[in-house]
Amino acid sequence: MPDNITVASVQQYKANVELQLQQEGSRIRSAVSTGSHVGKAASIVEQFGSATAQLKTGRHADTPLLDLTQDKRWVHPLDYEWASLIDNEDKLRMVIDPTSPYARAGAAAMNRSMDDVILAAMFGTNYTGENGTTAETFGTVDSGTYDVAVATGGTASALNVEKLQKALRILMTANKGDLTEPVYCAISSYEHDSLLSQVKVSNKDYSNSAVLEDGRVRRFMGMNFIITERLTITSGNRLIPVWLKSGVYLGMWNDLNAQVSQRADKSYAWQVYCAMTLGATRTQLGKLVRIGCDDQI
Repeated sequence: MPDNITVASVQQYKANVELQLQQEGSRIRSAVSTGSHVGKAASIVEQFGSATAQLKTGRHADTPLLDLTQDKRWVHPLDYEWASLIDNEDKLRMVIDPTSPYARAGAAAMNRSMDDVILAAMFGTNYTGENGTTAETFGTVDSGTYDVAVATGGTASALNVEKLQKALRILMTANKGDLTEPVYCAISSYEHDSLLSQVKVSNKDYSNSAVLEDGRVRRFMGMNFIITERLTITSGNRLIPVWLKSGVYLGMWNDLNAQVSQRADKSYAWQVYCAMTLGATRTQLGKLVRIGCDDQI
């Protein structure tokens, strides 16, 4: 195949994958804060503790020196890739089709991996400290402060309005009042079905607080719902994240690398390939709540 066709295929394949990433993008990416990085790790934010003013008790008293606690939050890169072989030149020409199954498959692989990285970082081990070596495990450092238990009122339950109310209260308490940025909640189809069965969500008397489009709950109590089937299940209980947009961070080292090339080790078949390098972390406790839901009910 002439080199100019190969080059065109490479460029068009990359453009098509990028198009698919935008059109059928990650379900979670737009709901978190993002940034670009280089190197083996990146410190995404300098965090300072709250300050408290000291009452002045007399004239000419010594000036109080009140230190602020300081910490850093780190994100580490992970490499993901996808590839497929094409045996003849006629199939290779399919790569330049914007609706090509190769472009769609490559984009879907990247999108699923991106969502998995973000979701895993929400309740997984994150790293803090001067050099990013201090491990922070959700549920250990905070001792359950940011958890909504599976059992409400002593009985295990699926997702319901009561649990959402408690999650919202936890966020508002931690953030000292009203929430000034978007709030998101990722749920599976099971939790979505449970919400629809709740009177306060589906009843028309509550239409001002619940946004239903084509039978789907899009928004309720100020929370924007994202439906995904990639949430963690532990001992039969699904873990539902509720977070502020600034509470979860996605760092991109390489947003997309797409290539089309011949493989001499595969009888000179053509290989379509795409890869990305990214990492995620929660930014601080108090901007993310975990709801336990019994999916067996």
